[in-house]
Amino acid sequence: MCGIFGYVGTKKNAPNIVLEGLKTLEYRGYDSWGVAAVPLEKTSLGTNTITIKKQAGKIGAATVTDMPTSNFAFGHTRWATHGGVTDENAHPHIDCTGTISVIHNGIIENYEQLRTKLLKSGHIFQSETDTEVAVHLIEEYSKRMMFTKAVQKAFNEMEGLNALIVMNTKDHKFIAARNGSPLVIGFGFGENYLASDAAALLPHTKQVHYLEDGEMAIVSEKGVMIFNAKTGSFIHPKKQTLTWTVKQAEKGHYQYFMLKEIHEQPGIVTDIATGSTSHAARLAKIIKKADLTYMVGCGTASYAGLAGTVLFSKIANQQSVPVVGSEFFYY
Repeated sequence: MCGIFGYVGTKKNAPNIVLEGLKTLEYRGYDSWGVAAVPLEKTSLGTNTITIKKQAGKIGAATVTDMPTSNFAFGHTRWATHGGVTDENAHPHIDCTGTISVIHNGIIENYEQLRTKLLKSGHIFQSETDTEVAVHLIEEYSKRMMFTKAVQKAFNEMEGLNALIVMNTKDHKFIAARNGSPLVIGFGFGENYLASDAAALLPHTKQVHYLEDGEMAIVSEKGVMIFNAKTGSFIHPKKQTLTWTVKQAEKGHYQYFMLKEIHEQPGIVTDIATGSTSHAARLAKIIKKADLTYMVGCGTASYAGLAGTVLFSKIANQQSVPVVGSEFFYY
C-alpha cells in the first residue's frame, strides 16, 4: 500500500513537487514518509551527495523548504513490514557513499541472505529494512559495471514481488523496475514522472505508461527508455491517455476516500453494466470454460471478492476462490 512519486525535469522545486505528489497518495495508508533530492549546486570540492528528509508519522503540515534546490527528487510513504516504525526505517535509503538512493514497494524475500553477503563485504546498514539491502547491492555491483547494469543485476537477484526506483548523483535519471508491485511513468515536456498510482500524476500529465512485470525503465528529463529487465531488449512504451480528472481523484466534500467510493458505487456499477457489455460477454465466456476462477483483491476489494464468490455460486453455479492480493503469488 506504499506510495511512490518521482520527478526529473527543469523545475527547481523538485522536493516540493514530490511532497505534494505523496500527499495525493496518503489514502493508500502509511506510517512514515521521506523525500530524497540531488542538489543542483555541488560542494566547494566539486562533489555531491543526496539530501534526504524522512520521518515516522503522517505528512500533515510538513514541508521540504529546508531541502536544497533540486530538479531531481523522489519520495515514498511506507507501511512498515521489515523493521519498526522509525525515522531510520523510513524510505528513501542510501548507500555507504551517500551517492545512491532507493525507494521500494514490496518485500525482498531473500534479503537476509543478501544482507549477510553484503555485511561480509564491509557494507554498513543504518536500518532494519529489507529495502536497504537493494541500495547496498547496487552500490557493490556498480563498482565493476555500468550503473544501469548494476541496478538490473541487483533487481534480478531480488526474490518476491517488488517495485524499485533508484537515483544517483552521477546520472540525472531514475532507473525503475517492476515485478508485481505497480509503477506508472508520466510523460511531460522537458520533464517526466514516476508514481505508484496514476492518480498522483493527474495534476502534471495525462500521458502515461504502466510498467508491466519484468520491465525496467530509464527516466530522465530528456525522455524515457524501457527494457526487458531480464534480457535488456528494448520495449516500445505503450502510451495511454488518462480520461479522468483531478477532481475525480480527490476526496471532494467527503471526509474519507472510503465514503466517496461507497457513494460512487451505484453510478460506477451502472456505467460498467451499460458501457462494457462486450467486455463482460467476452469475460463470461472465459470464465465458463475455466475449471476454477479466483477473486483477487486487497482491503475492501477483498471483501467484494468474498461477496462475489457467493454470487458466482448461487447465480452462475461456478466455483470461485477469494484470495487477498498479497497472497495470490503463493497460489
